[in-house]
Amino acid sequence: MPAMNRRDLLKRSAAIALGSGLSDWTASRSHAATEANTGGGRNLALKPTDVKILEVRTELETHDYRSPMKFGGNVVTAVTILNAKIRVRNRAGKEAEGSGSMTLGNVWGWPPKVVSQEQSLDAMIRLADLLAARTRECDHFAHPLETMVQLEPIYIAERDNLPKLAEPMPILALLVVASPFDAALFDAFGKVNGINCYNGLSSEFISADLSHYLDSQFAGEYADKYTLREPKKRMPLYHLVGALDPLSPGDVKTPLNDGLPESLDQWIAKDELTHLKIKLNGGDLDWDVNRVLGVEAVAAPVMSKRGLSTWSYSLDFNERAGNVEYLLDFLNRVKEKSPQAYDRVAYIEQPTARDLKSQPENKIHKAAALKPVVIDETLVNYESLLLGREWGYSGVALKACKGISHSILMGAAAQKFNMFLCVQDLTCPGESFLISAGLTARFPTTTAIEGNARQYVPVANKGWEDRHPEVFKVVDGTIETGGLNKPGLGH
Repeated sequence: MPAMNRRDLLKRSAAIALGSGLSDWTASRSHAATEANTGGGRNLALKPTDVKILEVRTELETHDYRSPMKFGGNVVTAVTILNAKIRVRNRAGKEAEGSGSMTLGNVWGWPPKVVSQEQSLDAMIRLADLLAARTRECDHFAHPLETMVQLEPIYIAERDNLPKLAEPMPILALLVVASPFDAALFDAFGKVNGINCYNGLSSEFISADLSHYLDSQFAGEYADKYTLREPKKRMPLYHLVGALDPLSPGDVKTPLNDGLPESLDQWIAKDELTHLKIKLNGGDLDWDVNRVLGVEAVAAPVMSKRGLSTWSYSLDFNERAGNVEYLLDFLNRVKEKSPQAYDRVAYIEQPTARDLKSQPENKIHKAAALKPVVIDETLVNYESLLLGREWGYSGVALKACKGISHSILMGAAAQKFNMFLCVQDLTCPGESFLISAGLTARFPTTTAIEGNARQYVPVANKGWEDRHPEVFKVVDGTIETGGLNKPGLGH
C-alpha cells in the first residue's frame, strides 16, 4: 500500500466523514501493516501503544477577570474554559483517562467584527458538543497525532451543523474548541502507556514520518527529532503589559486592594521579572512609541535596583498595524528615542491582518530584517506557515489553544526552516497553563513561557497552584518546568 501524505489523509478522512465509517481507517491501516516497509522513513506496522477512544466527557467553567484586558481593540472581562476528559484503551487492554483544558478565546479566535462576542462564544460552546460526539465515534486504534489529523476535516465539517450566523466560524476558533480534546487524547495516550506523551513521538510509536503530515522535506524524520526527551528545568516568564494596565502607582484609577500588584513596577519587583510582553494598539504611532518608552522608563529603575542591565520585550500589535511601513516607522522611532528599549525587543508578534492573501502588497521582509516577526493568528496549518515564510515572516508562534498535534507539527517545521520559535499564551489558567508550559519546555529553541492568567484571572488558578506550586510561583522571573515530565502531558 503506498504511503499517504497529509493531503491524502485529509481526503480519506473527509470521505470517512461523509459516510463510509471510521472503521475504514482501521481496515486500511491493518492492510498497511501486512505490507509494512520500514525503509525510507516508513514504519506502517501497528503499534502496541496505539489507543482507542472509549469515552469523552466535557464541562465548562466561567470566571470573571480581576481587571479587564484590552487587545485587538476589544475589551475582555471574563473567561469560559472548556475541559475535556477522554478515556482510552491500548492494544494490551489497559485503560486510562486523560484530561485537556483551554479557555475559549472567542475574541481572539473570532474577532467581533460581524458576529458579536456573545454569539461567537455561544457558537463555540455548541461546537464543543458536536466535536465531543464526533470524537466518541472515533473507535479505531492509533497514535493521537494520527487520530487528530484524521478528525481535522470531520471537525471542520461540523461547522455546517451550527446555527447560521452572519459569517462562518473561522478555522482558528475551531482549533481553539478542538484543542482540549487533542490535549486529553495525548494525556490519555501517555498515561495508559506509562510514558510522557512527548516521549512517544518516534517511529517506535508513530506509523508515518513527518513527510506524511507536512511534505517530502521531512522524509524519514519524526517529531522526536524536534522535541526534548526531558523538559527544560526552568524558563523565564513573559509578563503581559496590557493596553489598559497601569505602569506606575499614579496610573491606578480604581485600586483593587486584593493583595496583588496593581502596576507594572510592583509586578516587576514582586516576581523579579526579566521578560515583558507589551500590547500595542496600532493605528496610533505616537501612542505605541510612547507606550514602549513608558514601559522602559518604569522598568529601568526597578531592574537597576536589582542589579540587572539586560531584560527583554516582546511586542504585540494584535494585527492592528495597518501595514509594514507603520511597523518600520515605529521601530525607527523607538530606536531613535531609546536605543536601549529597541535593543531589548526580542521579537514582534503578527503586526498586520491575519489574512495574508488579502494584502499581497504587505510583505514583512524589511521589518523581519530588523527583528524576528512571527506569525500567530495566520498560523492554522502547514500551508499558512509556508505562506507566512513567503510573506517574509521569520518566526512562528505556537499556542496550546491550537492543539498539541498542531504545535508539534508546526514546531518541527519552524525548526526545520531555522525560524524563530515561541509559544504564546491565551490567558490560560489552571490546567491549560500547565499544558502550555509543558509544551513550551519541550522545544529546544523556545526561550520563555507566557502566562498572564495570574494577572487577570487568578481565581481560576486556585487549587492548581497548591498542586503545582513550582509552576505557578514565579521565582527570579522564572517558573520551574523540569517536573512536567510525568506520564501523559507531564503534570
